[in-house]
Amino acid sequence: MTILFSATGFDPGRWLDILRRVAPERSVITERSGSDDAAVDYAIVWKQPPRALLGLPGLKAIFSLGAGVDHLLRDPDLPDVPIVRVVAEDLTQRMTEFVVWRVLDHLRQGRVYREQQGKRLWHERSQPAAGAVTVGILGLGELGRDAADKLGALGFRLAGWTRSPRTVGGVETFHGAEGLTRFLALSDIVVVLLPLTAETAGIVDAAFLSKMKSVTPLGGPVLINAGRGGLQVEADILAALDAGTLMEASLDVFATEPLPQDSPLWAHPRVFVTPHAAAVSDPEALLPLMVAQMDAHDRGDPLRHLVDRSAGY
Repeated sequence: MTILFSATGFDPGRWLDILRRVAPERSVITERSGSDDAAVDYAIVWKQPPRALLGLPGLKAIFSLGAGVDHLLRDPDLPDVPIVRVVAEDLTQRMTEFVVWRVLDHLRQGRVYREQQGKRLWHERSQPAAGAVTVGILGLGELGRDAADKLGALGFRLAGWTRSPRTVGGVETFHGAEGLTRFLALSDIVVVLLPLTAETAGIVDAAFLSKMKSVTPLGGPVLINAGRGGLQVEADILAALDAGTLMEASLDVFATEPLPQDSPLWAHPRVFVTPHAAAVSDPEALLPLMVAQMDAHDRGDPLRHLVDRSAGY
């Protein structure tokens, strides 16, 4: 019984230490070796190198280290085995913390007060109540539903958009192209938590931004993207900010990561940038769940949280 751990973009040392601790009966390798390839029955990956998953005849399933699986589905050599996406209370909680933080910061005039502090200005600003503001969430999966639940507890009005019809308690839901237009016209703050698929790539573009509310209790519409960088057209976001179509943006994800040093997003006064840190994967929280699924699957239980390849998530 062998697990292949294949990841790029970060130091895997702590992940490997914890994986070997929580899976003491399994061997852990970080690359195909030839002689041991037939023994690999599970793979845990994040932006794996090319051909990393080829030549594994005993592979039963692939586990993604992050909530998104677009990095996997782009792999031309992806084996035809089940893919398991991460669903964990820790990851969901971290994303909800980020969304609530950014929504409240925009609600309570955080940007303006930071500017005033730098100028030593003592001036109270008008701040609407949460109940006067509609937060629209694009994507009502595990992450979107939990964020909606917590924002609802704070008193915000809630709207949600999905590709196909979905009902969520306390949320006015919309779907499809026509529903997106109505959703944008209703939402004061738009939170993007969609998966990146062929259908959603570049969805936050000039046409999308032009349909956002022009007048809101905050003074203008606000965009928060904690989903995937490929969902947004950054030049269109900058143009909307400069034209006043968009009042403020909090962006955690970008088309190119790390965000290039020459990107105008860094210095734009109405953009809040974070380095894809909204929901950092914690190996102590995620790896035991993955190994437990492997053990249960080996006993004959079905895998949970499987990716629908045709849908892209």
